[in-house]
Amino acid sequence: MLMLPAAAGASLDPASALHAYMRGRLADGEGASGVALSSYRQALGQDPASLAVARRSYFQALISGDRLLALKSAAILESDGQLPRDGTLLQIGDALGRKDWPSARRLVDRLVEEGNFAFLAPIIRSWISVGEGRHAPPAIDHNDRFASLARRYADEHLALQALGKGDLETGQSAINRALALRIGEAAEMRLLFAGQLAARGARTQALDLLPAREADLAQARADITRGKSLSQWGKPLTPAQGFARLVARLGADIATDGSTGTLGIRLARIAGFADPDGPAVHLIAANLLTRAGHAEYGVDEARRIAPAGWYGALGQEELVEALAASNRRGEAIALARALAAAPDAEAERHVQLGRLLADEKDYAGAADAFRAAQARYPENAAPWMLLLFEGSALEQGARWTEARAVLERAARIAPDEPAVLNYLGYAQIERRQNMTAALDLLKRASALKPDDASITDSLGWAQFVTGNLDAAVPMLERAAAGAPADVTINEHLGDALWSAGRRYEARYAWRAAAVFAEGEAADRLAAKAKEGMKPEYAAR
Repeated sequence: MLMLPAAAGASLDPASALHAYMRGRLADGEGASGVALSSYRQALGQDPASLAVARRSYFQALISGDRLLALKSAAILESDGQLPRDGTLLQIGDALGRKDWPSARRLVDRLVEEGNFAFLAPIIRSWISVGEGRHAPPAIDHNDRFASLARRYADEHLALQALGKGDLETGQSAINRALALRIGEAAEMRLLFAGQLAARGARTQALDLLPAREADLAQARADITRGKSLSQWGKPLTPAQGFARLVARLGADIATDGSTGTLGIRLARIAGFADPDGPAVHLIAANLLTRAGHAEYGVDEARRIAPAGWYGALGQEELVEALAASNRRGEAIALARALAAAPDAEAERHVQLGRLLADEKDYAGAADAFRAAQARYPENAAPWMLLLFEGSALEQGARWTEARAVLERAARIAPDEPAVLNYLGYAQIERRQNMTAALDLLKRASALKPDDASITDSLGWAQFVTGNLDAAVPMLERAAAGAPADVTINEHLGDALWSAGRRYEARYAWRAAAVFAEGEAADRLAAKAKEGMKPEYAAR
């Protein structure tokens, strides 16, 4: 059994399991996932009985996508009763891939006993029955307290299983229900269903799922319209592929619901082990990995989706995000430009390009991209968010007159949107324009979203610059409590405290702001901390 050294500074043999384990821990802490993975792999090989190494290896293997290490680590943890609950899903996927239906059923029974993912059991059992050659649709007990969760996923799988048997009537009905339950356009799901329908002769129904003038769906629509062979896209799903879709979708939903930690990523990786060629799995994994700070892995996942295939455009859009998050912004912008230039490019592509350009301070290019996104909507029907994006780009690009007109239009469209009211109000306060009207806008924004630290700061600063110091200080204190690391909020608070005669507290606030300040703000804060408040040092 692996043991930690009894005393600090104990000598470690560079070839030992402990040395490899400690190297892995250090690499973990530094975010060097590749080194951590190889170190844990080495440590586990040298000390296969170590639960500490197995636990670290299990989680690192899932994040990194090492199937064999994940399974090996899971077996060690299971032998001591320490297998994480998602480990049972890992083992189910492995059993399905080997077509070991009895083992898969036993593992699903254990899944139910463990409780965490029990609501998935009816759907997984239905896929096992497909593999056994005696298909039984998902049987959900409506008295089960988690029945509503199971129903959230069941129709997609009922549709896929029905289409696999050629039952178009049942399949179409389930497709309609499944799509109605999804948030957003569900482009990937539409592509999957369309391929299944078209391959069984239901071309009209397939095309109905693929709206015209949408670049993400254009390749599939063209292939179906031309009657091109659809063998690649219309094969009945295997039980392992069905299981993979279920688990990957759950991982995506967990992340969407605001869950913290890596559970969503682990589920996406487990799905990828079960269906290594599934585009939906790679799309979800790329998205979750990138968002969680594992952007290089996100790049790898996005690039596993063939650019020229039906899912290629979706994969390329995920690749843009992953490249940008990996500090390969030039590549990201070049790819985003190409995607936005495609015929019938969706508004989302233009927004993606606009945000990248804004991050690079190309505000003119960003404003153009956001305007192009608005052009995808009927006249005067663009969402307020796109107007806010354009107005923000124009304002940051020193085109305030144009920005104000766009932001005022956004406020007319969405008079109760705190983000719009805050931006328009604060931008005018900064310029000392229309102070009374701007203050009213910020009061409305704060009333609509009283717990938003940024809006609270805007209102507090507006009260300060309009001379209401008694109202400003407590408002800015509340903002700083809600966002203690925010540079602007702490500087605003420091300026207000100094004006209120609370000099020691003011310097404390300025020092807090200086921790993360850069450029002019850092210079200004350093001067204030040393010399005190002077007109030329006032916050912007």
